[in-house]
Amino acid sequence: MIYTDTRDNSVKVDFRTAVMSGMNKKTGGLFIPEEFPKLDKSFINKNPESSFRDIAFNMAKPYVDGEISDEDLAEIIQNAYPFSPKIVPLDNISYVLELFHGPTCAFKDFGARFMARTMSFFNKNEDTPLHILVATSGDTGSAVGSAFHNVPGLDVTILYPDGKISPLQEKQLSTFTGNVRALKIKGTFDDCQKLVKTAFTDEDLRQKLRLSSANSINIARLLPQSFYYMYSSLVVRNRCVLDNKISEPNIIMVVPSGNFGNLTSGLIAKRMGAPIAGFTAATNSNRTIPDWIATGTYTARASMETYANAMDVGAPSNYERIKAMYSLEEVKDLFASYWLDNEGILQAINACYEKTGYIIDPHGAIGWKAWNDIKNGKLEDLINGNKNDFNKPG
Repeated sequence: MIYTDTRDNSVKVDFRTAVMSGMNKKTGGLFIPEEFPKLDKSFINKNPESSFRDIAFNMAKPYVDGEISDEDLAEIIQNAYPFSPKIVPLDNISYVLELFHGPTCAFKDFGARFMARTMSFFNKNEDTPLHILVATSGDTGSAVGSAFHNVPGLDVTILYPDGKISPLQEKQLSTFTGNVRALKIKGTFDDCQKLVKTAFTDEDLRQKLRLSSANSINIARLLPQSFYYMYSSLVVRNRCVLDNKISEPNIIMVVPSGNFGNLTSGLIAKRMGAPIAGFTAATNSNRTIPDWIATGTYTARASMETYANAMDVGAPSNYERIKAMYSLEEVKDLFASYWLDNEGILQAINACYEKTGYIIDPHGAIGWKAWNDIKNGKLEDLINGNKNDFNKPG
């Protein structure tokens, strides 16, 4: 598989280079595959669906072709995933994809553990460790710390914003020893991210350290997140025949979104044949992407602190990948955008519990409220041309 650069499509690199570099140090661009091969229809149409690990193996295989053998890839998958995602029904047409069943209770366990083992595989014949530099707004740091802790050949530095992550998250990411360390930065997540990107373009630093990243700017973090979109869409499709008598459901994935890596992974799964009709990008008051979709103008801004702190991102880096993969008009066909303020988040947590009995987190609550609005006709209104004021939640 050949990988190119979001800022220079003349760049051609292999998977190893894309993973070990993190991003293109010359342009500051992000790596993306030149193509997204579709899985065989016979595999996608199996009922019951394949296991999560089998789906992960088959999705990863074309992206590592010629660089990681089937035997080594199977070992990476088995070692990365002693756990699986769970799909929980809220009612006969609504499902929650639970991604907190990994060691740090964060969806980023799925990407970070695959990436750590892939990097270790590529680094096994090197004389010096690969240094991983990562910024976190909460979940990423602890997931990366756990995934990379004591993995051979890797050294990790995590940057996190002082006072802007939860006490539990801080304890998780700052109590690792050995090859993992955490540094507290006076500023926001965007300041941490800026330091990481600046480091990657610093020639003097790169001569002293072999640098890579574990944020979703790294393709090895992004690709494995597509596994659970494929898996969950196949599970839901096969369940629908029993749950609601719908044999060919139009599945809408509502994705809580901050840096938009998770949504980009969903787009990759759809390109590979996942039975997903479309997406809703659900975010908090950091509504850079919703504003871009509404106005056609992308304006990065300073991040705002919200109750859904892992999504407090004012300059989402995966905007570059979405823009490289699709035009703005294609984006509008693929997903609707949604945002909610702090008051709306609290109301959504309460409403979800009152209506379903399910206790949901602040990030998931934004997704649940978006889906509840869709069920009550808001998406149909949008399709019929009745647009919301994009400056107001919804």
